[in-house]
Amino acid sequence: MKLSFSTLGCPDWSFSDIVATARDLGYDGVEIHGVANQLDGSKISQFLPENAEKTKALLAQKKLEIPILTSTCYINDKNIAEETMEKAGRYIDTAQRMGIKYVRVLCDYGPEQSGQLDDAYIAGQLKTLTAKAGGQGVGLLVETNGYYANSTRLVKLIDSVGADNLGVLWDIHHPYRYFGETPEFTVGTLGDLIRHVHMKDSIVEDGKLKYRLLSQGDLPIRDCVEKLEGIGYTGYYSLEWLKRWDLSLEEPGIAFASYASFMQDLL
Repeated sequence: MKLSFSTLGCPDWSFSDIVATARDLGYDGVEIHGVANQLDGSKISQFLPENAEKTKALLAQKKLEIPILTSTCYINDKNIAEETMEKAGRYIDTAQRMGIKYVRVLCDYGPEQSGQLDDAYIAGQLKTLTAKAGGQGVGLLVETNGYYANSTRLVKLIDSVGADNLGVLWDIHHPYRYFGETPEFTVGTLGDLIRHVHMKDSIVEDGKLKYRLLSQGDLPIRDCVEKLEGIGYTGYYSLEWLKRWDLSLEEPGIAFASYASFMQDLL
């Protein structure tokens, strides 16, 4: 079992703080979703061409991996198509330069479904991006988010693209919370398309969703892990702590330590 945390959970930390904490808490990797004030992963100073080799050497020394660059490229948005494709291309270039295996893209605004989407258009955009990414040894992952948190819809989309380097980032929260999917159904439907996993927990109180530290909500966390282990999943279990979007949540040091302890006990 490989553990990582998303930098979404520590919006005020420097890159050196992130690396030091991950190493100290026994993590295997760090998922990059912005660093400090720079949300665009392709523009983070440590990943620029002049700094890339030094950063890779540091990560190797600390025995840490960056499994994925988590972009906010909304492939579904026709109004900013050119900008989105350019940005996604920069993410792919950065991943190739840094030896990062995956780039996440989004196909709905989510996490709740925004409406019926143009599957054919999205598939066409994904075909273009997977062709570029495949030529650079990078995989693209579509998150179970919004309309595509419905696992059946997501499989149809991915099948229509027909690219070996296109897979799924399973956010365990969204299919369960918004579509009532059980872990058995989601894993049974997505199968080995699942290449990376976002872990989070929540409760619904007075009709409002409230995120909680893992194991303090009511998501079937253990069942999710058991179903993944049952199909031989070997990717990362990555805590996505939404501190950047909700400053009322517990501080990152607390959340990251709690997650590592819970997952190690679960294992």
